[in-house]
Amino acid sequence: MSDTPSFGARAGDEDLSPPPVTRRTMTLGVSLLVSTLLLAGLAVLPAPYAVRTPGPTEDTLGAQGDVPLIEIEGAETFPASGELLLTTVSVAGGPGYPANLTQVVQGWFQTSRSVGPVEEVFPRDRTREETEQQGQAEMVSSQENATVAALTELGYEVPATLTVAGAVEGTGSDGVVEEGDVITAMNGAQVLSYEDLIDDLALVTPGDEVTLAVERDGEELDLTVTTGDNDGSALLGVYIDPAFDFPVDVTIQIDDIGGPSAGMMFALGIIDLLTPEDEAGGAIIAGTGTIGVEGNIGPIGGIRQKLYGALRDDATWFLVPSANCPEVDGNVPDGLQVARVATLSEARAAVTAIGAGEGDRLPTCSTD
Repeated sequence: MSDTPSFGARAGDEDLSPPPVTRRTMTLGVSLLVSTLLLAGLAVLPAPYAVRTPGPTEDTLGAQGDVPLIEIEGAETFPASGELLLTTVSVAGGPGYPANLTQVVQGWFQTSRSVGPVEEVFPRDRTREETEQQGQAEMVSSQENATVAALTELGYEVPATLTVAGAVEGTGSDGVVEEGDVITAMNGAQVLSYEDLIDDLALVTPGDEVTLAVERDGEELDLTVTTGDNDGSALLGVYIDPAFDFPVDVTIQIDDIGGPSAGMMFALGIIDLLTPEDEAGGAIIAGTGTIGVEGNIGPIGGIRQKLYGALRDDATWFLVPSANCPEVDGNVPDGLQVARVATLSEARAAVTAIGAGEGDRLPTCSTD
């Protein structure tokens, strides 16, 4: 008997030869190949959506590289042991950085992301460069507002020249106050700062007339303006372009971040550096919110992404603008606690309470 193995089929063996190629088999194969190629193409082709994801955070008490985010000259500063994190949102979609199908699908199924029409982020009539320029301008404005609000909160006088940039159409100032007017007094009381103007206006009943003293082309004029009603407060109806004379030199340096939403955290950072109290007490506290020179904190977009970004970077608390609470309630990730704030004074008190281990007494966004 030969020891050479036999590789041929023998009786009773299974037929191992490939099945014949039929027209149906070929059609199915081609269809599968085309579908695979289409799906692969869709995964990288731009989609008409913007996808928001948690962006980086920055400690306003820390530095970017070797450059402190906040530098102060003209006043004593004090060390801080905690972190005050400003939070950001990264966006895929729009001119220059289109979102693909993979990113969109991930955005639909991941709670830390959100998907919306690209026009919500990038208006059709604006290029990405124009949007970024606007964001940088808003960032600069928010830094100035934060400085004014923080110094005022600490008791500094911040003199300002209040120049009218225009009148709100349909208000009592429309057709009375002109662009370029410099406001010097209201109802006989000198206006030396933005805070003076806010305080004087708070004494006025909506609908009442006020006498506004302005300097126009070198001439002093008294203008009579009928105030409007802004949710129960008197509305002057003018756009103000203030020029501040800061008693303390505050420089805020940050790269690659735009928009106004870091204002509150900048203000809290300035306060922490200028006070001997260690407000944060070693805690890592994140937050977001616009800020006005009067200290009011306003809502922002992308709040859910910012919550997850804060948790990712080890924050245990998050300061939420009160107006954002409907979006936050029920969407706080495990491991993070939130406190709602509406003014810089409330935010400062919240940081102090958290640093002292008393954060549990702070108001939250929960409606339960």
